[in-house]
Amino acid sequence: MRLDEWNALDPAAAERELRQVCVAPRWAQEVAASRPHPDLASLQATAEVALTDADLDEAMAGHPRIGDRTAGGASRREQSGVAGADAEVLDALAEGNRAYEERFGHVYLVCATGRSAQELLDVLRARLGNDAATERAVALAELAAINRLRIARLFDEGAA
Repeated sequence: MRLDEWNALDPAAAERELRQVCVAPRWAQEVAASRPHPDLASLQATAEVALTDADLDEAMAGHPRIGDRTAGGASRREQSGVAGADAEVLDALAEGNRAYEERFGHVYLVCATGRSAQELLDVLRARLGNDAATERAVALAELAAINRLRIARLFDEGAA
């Protein structure tokens, strides 16, 4: 899809497209209502500003665990660095995911694009030391990075 085509969609259709990026309905509605956008950078900037802490829980519910082999679509592509990891790292990621979820009450959210399984594990372990407020802010920043990449892919522009 091209950006001009998305700009011309009715609001409900524009929101549906955005929900492929991030499942948070309030965020999708606000970003869709901000149209038209002259370019991808404008849309990405608006999407980042529109993302609030209120969207985080719903957005995280739409993300699989890092290392989850059943992840599909965008998550599978984004986690491609995990695909070839050895069993020891995958087991450590699974254990780290459990510890993280026990500590923070939600899935470990990280922009996985271009990162190896070991790097994702190292980041997870480091983030386990965060307090809840710091971790929530980190997760929101990671979600913004994920959304930025997914928006680029949605419009096939500069996609990684």
